[in-house]
Amino acid sequence: MRRLLHAVAFLTRLPVPGAPIAGPADVGRAAPFFPAAGALLGGLLALAARALAPRVPPLPLAALLVALLAALTGALHLDGLADTADGFGGGRTRDDVLRIMRDHAIGAYGATALALVLIVEVTLLAALLERGGAASALVVAPALARWVPVPLSRLLPYARAGGGLGAAVTDHGSWLGLAGATALAVGIAAGVAGRAGLLALAAVALFALAHGLACRRRIGGVTGDTLGAGVELAQAVALLVLLAAG
Repeated sequence: MRRLLHAVAFLTRLPVPGAPIAGPADVGRAAPFFPAAGALLGGLLALAARALAPRVPPLPLAALLVALLAALTGALHLDGLADTADGFGGGRTRDDVLRIMRDHAIGAYGATALALVLIVEVTLLAALLERGGAASALVVAPALARWVPVPLSRLLPYARAGGGLGAAVTDHGSWLGLAGATALAVGIAAGVAGRAGLLALAAVALFALAHGLACRRRIGGVTGDTLGAGVELAQAVALLVLLAAG
């Protein structure tokens, strides 16, 4: 239970009394429960959607849900997406990419990536709300997206010297933790969305492979920013597949 609370405390801004994160090792040991933290976020979104759906049309409701998720996570993964897009888009060498990613200012690549991903997520959610299939997607997509950092951090080294936020997962994760996170992701996907959920998991896994290969080629591994970008992009992938799968 304590590891689950640590996962929630690390990935969200939800108050978690009685389970302060003492250090990076706590985060690494909590990695198997990252999908559960995502499912918790999704459950809160589903409750909000159920309460507001009778009064708010699908498109503005979808925008409100995306905004709520950003608030619940402190826009952690959106920030990683912007930094990664700026670094990968503007950097020519590995050192250039890492230097640009460390800069907190958002450039043209980062702003464009944020705008496009948010538009995609809002429109996909609006379509799911119109079809009446948003509840399961709201739970499954955040859960599968938060599984992505676990295999990436286990299979790839931390790319930046001196450590960082992502090093908590790369340095203190384990193969057993990866197995646990994967089993949990499969259980959530199949239990909540059935065949469509498993298709979404397969698509997210393929995306994680492609994202990992891109990170390895450009910077030799992963950072907290690239892991956050992976979460945000995987969430959009999962929503797309869940919508296509009906």
